[in-house]
Amino acid sequence: MITNSATQPALLVLEDGRTFSGSAYGAVGETVGEAVFNTGMTGYQETLTDPSYRHQVVVMTSPHVGNTGWNDEDDESGRIQVSGYVVRDPAIRPSSWRSRRSLESALAEQGVVGIGGIDTRALTRHLRERGAMRVGIFSGPALVDEGSLLERVRSSPEMTGSALADEVSTREPYVVEAKGAKRFTVAAVDLGIKTMTPVRLAERGIEVHVLPATSTIADVKAVAPDGLFFSNGPGDPATAGQQVELLRDALREGLPYFGICFGNQLFGRALGFGTYKLKYGHRGINQPVLDRSTGKVEVTAHNHGFAVEAPLDEVTATPFGAASVSHVCLNDDVVEGLELREPDGPAGGAGRLLGFSVQYHPEAAAGPHDAAYLFDRFVDLLETAGTTTTKENQA
Repeated sequence: MITNSATQPALLVLEDGRTFSGSAYGAVGETVGEAVFNTGMTGYQETLTDPSYRHQVVVMTSPHVGNTGWNDEDDESGRIQVSGYVVRDPAIRPSSWRSRRSLESALAEQGVVGIGGIDTRALTRHLRERGAMRVGIFSGPALVDEGSLLERVRSSPEMTGSALADEVSTREPYVVEAKGAKRFTVAAVDLGIKTMTPVRLAERGIEVHVLPATSTIADVKAVAPDGLFFSNGPGDPATAGQQVELLRDALREGLPYFGICFGNQLFGRALGFGTYKLKYGHRGINQPVLDRSTGKVEVTAHNHGFAVEAPLDEVTATPFGAASVSHVCLNDDVVEGLELREPDGPAGGAGRLLGFSVQYHPEAAAGPHDAAYLFDRFVDLLETAGTTTTKENQA
């Protein structure tokens, strides 16, 4: 992989044959992946290191990228996860007291092929009309044989049917200690977990045992958890059969559940709902979502190309309780959250909450933070479950 990108030409090739010419940005060479666009105007370091972007080429709709450089504190994982990066106007130099290197230097150091100087507005409009599709970025020696570039793109794997959680999950369990007095223990299954997520749980007195994606119900029970958490992650939820069975086992055990993003899709599958691929997905930090339980609209951070197929205005009976849609995207009515309750509550009302999930990111580094209350809702769920268990044992 060549890393001297100065003034070298580059070409972006979409699987439908459309091309964009620009300059190499980051590493020089070739890469393929799924082309998706992100509408965030900031937070590019968190985006690039988010494991949910595995095997994706991210197109930034914000025209000027790289102003704040790259620091050593804001990574959401151990490396840049995207397959490629597309920008219109790269910053000439970073300007931030926290910066340790330029964005382009970080991309080059980690071998991430990018392209700059292209019309990202035209590319984004194309993806909105045609949908997310495979794409390749080629620069340096990879440009010698332009005739074969389209075939290399079309022969690359599609996101539909891809099982990627194992690629980004931790290989060994680890513990994030509670901050202050420990209140609860939670088993968090790492499907591509972001660094900030265990931090948000730990801030609320939760000791977080982060477990590999391949964990079984025995592995979960071994940490004696008060609740179970499923993280965000990449790939097609239809391929995650093992994790769905783990979640069903946990629900049978009565473990309170909270899931984010991929964890929402797998919760839907565990409850008997289907999942499907969105035309171009939701990616950015400005997506409006309605929380039906409070009636409030939140501005939220998203990164998902798949969604749960569930009835918006019906309660569905499942083997584990009554399931319903708790959150909805106001742009397109996509399911953005689920909740599971006991079938019957007092006076025929809603029963006790057993588990819930959201499709977006309440940990939201670098923002917005409208949905941070969901971590408090999980604490409330753990408290209620603990009180109920104590009463049942006393009886």
